[in-house]
Amino acid sequence: MKLGAFSISLAVKDIKASKEFYEKLGFSKFAGALDKKYLIMKNENSLIGLFEGMFENNILTFNPGWDENAAKVENFDDVRTIQKELKEKNVSLMKEADTATSGPENITFMDPDGNVILIDQHV
Repeated sequence: MKLGAFSISLAVKDIKASKEFYEKLGFSKFAGALDKKYLIMKNENSLIGLFEGMFENNILTFNPGWDENAAKVENFDDVRTIQKELKEKNVSLMKEADTATSGPENITFMDPDGNVILIDQHV
């Protein structure tokens, strides 16, 4: 199963304070906007999403079809294919992709410890 680029999406209390903190660790803004209360920060191949007021808990995020630079990759597993495989393995999904569509779509589910996993396909 090819899940694509990995990042962690952090639910932060103060986007500006979080930005300044992660800059101290060598991260720099890759995408997003402070005024929209979300930033994607990058340090080499590591990605951290900072999201103020968008969700309650941290989320593990995978982006099929993208590499760590948000560049499209040639060979990837479509989110609908991933969904089918997860369902065959009895993974309970919180949100399912519409199998009658193609292109951008997402699914969500939880690991055994309650961590939310988002498979978010943008291509």
